[in-house]
Amino acid sequence: MRRVLFALFLVVACATIAAADLIEDAEAVYNRGDYTRAARLFRPLAEQGNAKAQFNLGVMYEKGQGVPQFDTEAAQWYRKAAEQGQVLAQFNLGMLYFNGQGVSQDAKEAEKWFRLAAKQGDASVQFNLGVMYAKGQGVPQDVREAVYWYRKAAEQGHASAQFNLGLMYGKGQGVPQDAQEAAKWYRLAADQGHAHAQSNLGVMYYAGHAVPQDDREALKWIRRAADQGQANAQSNLGLMYAKGRGVPQDFVRAYMWYSIAAVALSGDDGRDATKSRDLSASQMTAVQIVKAQEMTRLCQQSKFKACD
Repeated sequence: MRRVLFALFLVVACATIAAADLIEDAEAVYNRGDYTRAARLFRPLAEQGNAKAQFNLGVMYEKGQGVPQFDTEAAQWYRKAAEQGQVLAQFNLGMLYFNGQGVSQDAKEAEKWFRLAAKQGDASVQFNLGVMYAKGQGVPQDVREAVYWYRKAAEQGHASAQFNLGLMYGKGQGVPQDAQEAAKWYRLAADQGHAHAQSNLGVMYYAGHAVPQDDREALKWIRRAADQGQANAQSNLGLMYAKGRGVPQDFVRAYMWYSIAAVALSGDDGRDATKSRDLSASQMTAVQIVKAQEMTRLCQQSKFKACD
């Protein structure tokens, strides 16, 4: 009996390894953009019950890659994979229910699949579920539930979840308002390069809000955000040059950063940046204005890589 069982184990193990190799081959073909061939490779594996292949085939039907675009078929393959616990299939199936794509729109069914996916510990899924609770998209709006899922993702190092958790503490939404806790989560996200977190942390240092007032530290974080194209940071960097906070006063650079921000910002923020640029111009010579305009052009053209 032992020999028979061992032989069966070997057959199963070999089959599993072979399936894994075939999945890798199909994924490599997909990544090369040969969607028609990839679909042919995924289909037999999906029909044999391979959850990863079922999920991938669902994605291809949803996007119309190598097969006709067909949401109903996508939903069927996502469901097969989701029922086996495939986390991304669970999330995508939830999205189809949320949007009413290929299935009848059903918020409760969407929430069921989102929760199943999030409970498996995938940080991106947890973050997205937090966003949905914060906005009331596909689920009842519940800021406490949003905080719960943001925290789950943030504690795994998800930068956007860390930033959003910082926002919740800063505004006192779903948690008691706590600026120091907000600064803590902004810093964790900022250290990972999250531009909005860098911008907010810089503003806190500029104002001395929940952190020691420190113009140099403010400049560091605001500049990092500005270099990534964060428009509010670009406007604030213009302010720092105009006032000589953390840097020598320089109206040419103030004009440049205000100009760049004014293009990207809308509403009151855009109008404020434009007014601040014009105020800087009133302190400049005609030659300096021409120079600032050229610096603005070069900075924008280089996607904020050549702004000095």
